Amino acid sequence: MKGTAFIFPGQGSQGVGMGKVFADNFSVAKEVFQEADDSLHFPLSTLCFQGPEDALKLTENTQPAILTVSVVALRVLQGETEIGAQLVAGHSLGEYSALVAAGALAFADAVKIVRLRGKFMQEAVPVGEGAMAAVLGLDREEVEKVCREVSSGDVLSPANFNCPGQIAIAGHSKAVQRAIEKLKEMGKKAVLLPVSAPFHSPLMKPAGARLEKELERISINDMKIPVITNVEAQINTAKERVKSLLVTQVSSPVRWEESMRTMVDNGIERMIEIGPGKVLSGLMKRIDPKIRMSNVEDIDTLKKMDSFMKG
Repeated sequence: MKGTAFIFPGQGSQGVGMGKVFADNFSVAKEVFQEADDSLHFPLSTLCFQGPEDALKLTENTQPAILTVSVVALRVLQGETEIGAQLVAGHSLGEYSALVAAGALAFADAVKIVRLRGKFMQEAVPVGEGAMAAVLGLDREEVEKVCREVSSGDVLSPANFNCPGQIAIAGHSKAVQRAIEKLKEMGKKAVLLPVSAPFHSPLMKPAGARLEKELERISINDMKIPVITNVEAQINTAKERVKSLLVTQVSSPVRWEESMRTMVDNGIERMIEIGPGKVLSGLMKRIDPKIRMSNVEDIDTLKKMDSFMKG
């Protein structure tokens, strides 16, 4: 039996129209969208289906929207196939989708929490004071060295270890700009990311403190499937650790490459990216091209699941 994992995307995978084809064709999808709308007292489904894109791009909307569409795709996959997972993981926000898939978080709680998470992350740093950039072609030690050299008293640190040769940095805008210039001098490429806050940097600690208070209000259930966490890149099965790991996650780097290697070390041979886009599938090709990848985001991709599982 080949090990199968479900992985869930984070911010940046959103697009107007996402999830609509599932809602039009599957009652379980319609129910998930309705549950999101009811939980938030706000028509999130309309925002997913019709936009406008500017509103969908706002962090406090993007996060519940991607979570909802990911859970919609998961519920449709579960309803239409017998496919299960031995392990789950999600990139940043996607970790909440993974926890829903594992049975640790109720969807209604998760959608409320991630909307607040987005709001808290946005409000932690005044707009314009924080930034992120993708650094291409350097390894972890080299990126950490550049961050140290140009920080000059500002906050600047690695934020996402995505795959070999792709690491995001985050911190004060001026420090990020200095890093981009330094990398250019070194003949390396760094691209400013179109995000509104320095996610997964120490500047997010105030957001973590506010998130912790909100997490106290909800209960965590036993996990039916182990989750590989962003913070440790290790398997967690203890429900008692979920809240503290989610709080730490906001201001700590996403250790995605290591998380995927942990999956492979634990016998995973194929992965299904569940939710909008194929960002994680692209990263996986660079982490370990031997792993078979597929994704589920619409009816066409759902139809390919049978042949993918037989392959």
